Amino acid sequence: MVTAKFKDLALDAMDHQAMADWWCGVLGYVRREVAGTRGSPVPIVDPGGEGPLIWINPVPEPKTVKNQMHLDVWGDPEELAAAGARMVAPRGGDREWHQMADPEGNEFCVFER
Repeated sequence: MVTAKFKDLALDAMDHQAMADWWCGVLGYVRREVAGTRGSPVPIVDPGGEGPLIWINPVPEPKTVKNQMHLDVWGDPEELAAAGARMVAPRGGDREWHQMADPEGNEFCVFER
């Protein structure tokens, strides 16, 4: 039985405007225009229509514990680090991906092509 259907992703951030810009830069996404204030969530989209819509939501508190859900991306960890990401755990052993964190500490996994 299907009771739900995937819609969007959501990412919390203290500085949601800056994080929307950061994720747009590293993913090649763009902001989707919506009516709202500077304090409203920011939707970002893949201009090619391939990736999911991601909402960058404002929250008052910093991230304090490990994400229970995260993004997996194709990319170059060195380029992501140069853009401001932090390496949490490099690929190695039986792990085929790098675990990284965005500038606010949200973890994501990087798979090299």
